[in-house]
Amino acid sequence: MDAMKWWGWGREDISFTHEDKPALGPFVKRELGVDVTSVASRPVAFDQLKIPEPSLAPALRGVLEEAVGGDRVSTEPLDRVLHARGKSLRDLVRHRRGDIGRLPDVVIRPGTEEEIEAILRAALDSDAVVIPFGGGTSISGSLEASVSERRTVISVDLGRLDRVLSVDATSRLARVQAGVFGPSLEEQLNAQGWTLGHFPDSFAHSTLGGWIATRSSGMQSDRYGDIADLTRGLRVVTPAGLLLTRPVPSTSTGPSVREMVLGSEGRLGIITEATVHVRRVPACRTILGYLFPGWAESLAAMRDIAAGEVMPSVTRVSDPNETRFSFATRKDPSMLDRVKSKALEAYLGRRDFDREAMCLGFIGYEGSERHVRAQRKLVGRIVRRHGGLCIGAGPGTLYDQKKFDTPYIRDYLLDCGAFGDVSETAAPWSALPTLYGNVVAAARGAFETLGVRGYLMCHLSHSYHAGACLYFTFTFEPSGRGDSLEEYDTIKSAIQQTFVDSGATLSHHHGVGTEHASWLEQDISPPGVVLVRSLFDGLDPGANLNPGKIV
Repeated sequence: MDAMKWWGWGREDISFTHEDKPALGPFVKRELGVDVTSVASRPVAFDQLKIPEPSLAPALRGVLEEAVGGDRVSTEPLDRVLHARGKSLRDLVRHRRGDIGRLPDVVIRPGTEEEIEAILRAALDSDAVVIPFGGGTSISGSLEASVSERRTVISVDLGRLDRVLSVDATSRLARVQAGVFGPSLEEQLNAQGWTLGHFPDSFAHSTLGGWIATRSSGMQSDRYGDIADLTRGLRVVTPAGLLLTRPVPSTSTGPSVREMVLGSEGRLGIITEATVHVRRVPACRTILGYLFPGWAESLAAMRDIAAGEVMPSVTRVSDPNETRFSFATRKDPSMLDRVKSKALEAYLGRRDFDREAMCLGFIGYEGSERHVRAQRKLVGRIVRRHGGLCIGAGPGTLYDQKKFDTPYIRDYLLDCGAFGDVSETAAPWSALPTLYGNVVAAARGAFETLGVRGYLMCHLSHSYHAGACLYFTFTFEPSGRGDSLEEYDTIKSAIQQTFVDSGATLSHHHGVGTEHASWLEQDISPPGVVLVRSLFDGLDPGANLNPGKIV
C-alpha cells in the first residue's frame, strides 16, 4: 500500500474539487465568505523542512537490523516525516506550515511476530519509545511523540503483516494479520466468498490493527457490528510477553483482557494478529435514499427502525445543514437528472416539504433478494409513518461510490483558507434531540465569540438498541487576528465539552489520543482514569509504549 501524502490525506493523484460541482462554490461563498476559485494556502515544499538528525545509537541500530534486516530499518527523512503524525486537522495544519514536531528517529518494518518481539526487547533494553503504526489515519493525536521526548523513538510500521492466514468456515472466523489494509483484507476475504463488513471513512488507508487499537466503527456497523463486536481473539506483543486471548464466543474469566486491548492505542503492546467474525458475501446489496420533512422526524424514524424487526446494514440521516451541503456537492446533472429533479421538486411541493428543513437519509440492505425486499417493505412503513419518502437507489449509489472520498475535503478547504473538522459522539435515543440542540448552540456561540463565519452540520449513523452516534462537521474561516489553531481549539472544545455536559461520550469511534484526553475523566469518572492509568503503568512501567496517549 502506497503511503499517504506527507502533508495531507490520501493519494497524491486524488483530490477534492469544486470544478465539477456547479453549486458548491456559491454555497461556500454564501455560508463562509470563502472564494473557492483562489488558492489561499499551500503546504511548504518538502525540501524546506528542517529535519533533525535521528537520535539512534549504533548499538541499537545494529540490534534492530539484526532483527529485521538492514533494508527494513529506515532513517530516511521522508519516511520519518510520514510516520510522525496522523491526519487530524492539527496535524495537517502544522505539517503544511513546516512544523513537523518530534519525528521518530527510525522507522522499522517487521514481517513476523518474532521480529516484533525482538524489536520490543531491544527497545526496552535501550529505554526507547515504541509507537505502532498502521496506516497513519488517526485524527485524535494517537501517533505523535511528545516534543519533550528525549529517548529514541521507534515507529513500528506493520504494513508487511498483511495476510488473511485462515478462515474457519464452520465457525465463521478468520485469522488475520494486523497490518492488512482495508481493501486488501476485503479482497482476500472476498476471493473465498467472505467479508468482514467493516468500512470506516478511512477504509482505503487504515488497517485492521489500527481499527482495533482505536475501537473503530464502520459504515455498515448496524449489521456487522463495530470492530469491538467483530474482534474475538487477539495476539499482542507486550513488555510482559506474548498476550493471547482465545476466540471463544463468550467467556467468564474476570475483567475482559480482550476489551482492555480494544481501544488501547498502542499503550499495551503491538497487535500482530486478530481472529474476527466474517460473513458470506451477500447475494444482494442496495442503499436507498430517503427524504424526511425535518430533523425530529428523522431521529424518530431511525429510532423506530432500530427498535423494530428490521436489520439494515446502513442507517444514516443528515440534518438540514448537511443535507444542503450534500445537494451543493452534486456534480453537473445530465438532462435525465434534471428531469428527475424537477419531478421530485414538484412532488415535494405537493407534499408541502420545507426545502430548508428537509433531511436526506440513506438506508442500506443486504442479504438474499427475498430478505432485502422484506426489509425494504418494513422500513418503508416506518419511514412513511414519520412523513418520509423513498427517492430511490440513485442517491444511495452515489453515496456508496463516494463514501471514502470525504476526508479529502479538509485539504481542499485548507487550500481555500478555511478549516474543517469533525467531532462525533454517542448517546441514548432519549438524549439525542437535546444533545443536538446543545451542540448547535455551543458551536454558534464559539463562532460568535471569535467573530468568524462558521458552518455546523450533523448526521446520525451507527444505530444501536439504546441510542446512536451523532457525527458533527464544522468549518470556518480563521479571523487572521491570531493563531488559527487557537481559534480552532475554541470551537472544538466548545463542542467536546457540550458532549460530556449533555451526558454523551467524548468520542464514539475516533479514539482518545491526545486530542480528547482532557475530557476522559469527565466521561469515565476519576476512578475510571485511575483504573486505566494503573493498567498502563502495570504492564509498561517504563512508559515505553506510545506514552502520553489516552491518559
